[in-house]
Amino acid sequence: MRVIAGSAKGRRLKSPRESTRPTTELVRGAIFSILQPVVNSQSRMLDLYAGSGALGVEALSRGAGWVDFVEHDPRCCAIIKENLEITGFASQAKVYCFSVIKAISMLSGEYDVVLLDPPYSDPSLISTLTNLLGSQLVGAASNVVVQYSTHQSLPQDIKQFHLVKSRNYGDTGLSIYRQEDTN
Repeated sequence: MRVIAGSAKGRRLKSPRESTRPTTELVRGAIFSILQPVVNSQSRMLDLYAGSGALGVEALSRGAGWVDFVEHDPRCCAIIKENLEITGFASQAKVYCFSVIKAISMLSGEYDVVLLDPPYSDPSLISTLTNLLGSQLVGAASNVVVQYSTHQSLPQDIKQFHLVKSRNYGDTGLSIYRQEDTN
């Protein structure tokens, strides 16, 4: 697996062999093509279910100012830290080695972009997404990007957030939620 664009383009990233499903280059490219207008040196991003950290590292490579990574597996947390060192982004990130549910209750401040890439077998995706969209981590300017199995469907609306874009890439579904315009 490698970084596909930006300042770290071409750098190889480490990945845990058995415990994660890496996001393909096609899907990473699609995500950041959609997010291009909001990824800049001022953007604050949150990578939930970070795995190897490839999504957050890709964001940093493309100019994001800061990324918080959340991953519960200590081996994956170590790999994320290694990948941040390899790419030179360690000073622009923090790795939290605990569950997503704990992160939703413990972290503070709004993020410009929240990336969720849970295991496809995780039956709690909808409840986790609902908890996230009701938390202080997202606000009027937040973009929430969810990857999931195409065998699962996501609701059109969750809390005050509306599904604004949905695409399928093989067996990966990609949906983006934004807060409904209140004007």
